[in-house]
Amino acid sequence: MILFSDLSSQAILAALKPPEGFLTIESALPEGFIERTKGRGIVHGGWVQQQLILQHPSVGCFVTHCGVESLSEAMVSECQIVLMPQAVDQFLNAKFMSLELKVGVEVEKRDNDGYFTKEAIEKAVSLVMEPGSEVGRVVRANHAKWREFLLKKGLEDSYMSSLIQSLQQLLR
Repeated sequence: MILFSDLSSQAILAALKPPEGFLTIESALPEGFIERTKGRGIVHGGWVQQQLILQHPSVGCFVTHCGVESLSEAMVSECQIVLMPQAVDQFLNAKFMSLELKVGVEVEKRDNDGYFTKEAIEKAVSLVMEPGSEVGRVVRANHAKWREFLLKKGLEDSYMSSLIQSLQQLLR
């Protein structure tokens, strides 16, 4: 995600954990990175209010590690979703979101070592963000459909009411 900013003219906010072997995210950045991205990017090594950031109208794309909570926040936002799973359940979450729901694009990994490249990240972001992209059109339409469903007034209440009715029937 950091290196993508270096290739792109787009503004970016990257909230990241330091990689293994580094105490801070700043110490892990390539030499000259801060100067090259000054005025169009912020790299932050701490916690951010992700839900509020995703709701801001100037945010167009969310590159996520595919944790469940991050995906639920992404699904109710209008941001395009790029999936970059890192560990455990995140791989399944990414496949579900990209192949089943078709609400985001998963970043391809290199065959020889399984790492993400900056070019692959840039490609995934372009696929969801470019106005003429057919993949982007499909992803935006599916995302809008699911967002509308998830934000439907009374959705959560209907599940609770149904559960209560089922429990009451069991007691009768």
